[in-house]
Amino acid sequence: MWTLGTPLCVQTVIMTESEFLELAGAVLDAIESQADDWAAKFDLDIESVRSGNVLTLTFEDGVQVVINTQAAMQEIWVAARSGGFHYRYDGRIWADTRGGPHLAEALSQICSEAAGQPLTVQL
Repeated sequence: MWTLGTPLCVQTVIMTESEFLELAGAVLDAIESQADDWAAKFDLDIESVRSGNVLTLTFEDGVQVVINTQAAMQEIWVAARSGGFHYRYDGRIWADTRGGPHLAEALSQICSEAAGQPLTVQL
């Protein structure tokens, strides 16, 4: 895993709430689709459940990763065994607000650990 850096000022893109929800929804769609692909390709027991703007991935041993959108903050939040993380879109990537890995890299690490094998999240 990574160590948390000091709080970081992440340059954000100014979006309307509708624009944010569309962009963040596409991220949740991509993660959900990839989780389904991992289950089929690697014969992994991963359940993905989407309820509105919350996506929960449950791995074979019961480990859960929860990814949700926070429209008021224009952030995507991730809750995992390793902690809680917040990401803001900077025009290129979803950057960690505390200087950790960007969203795709962090989710790759978190999901790989939960699955017990290397997995890559692409956003």
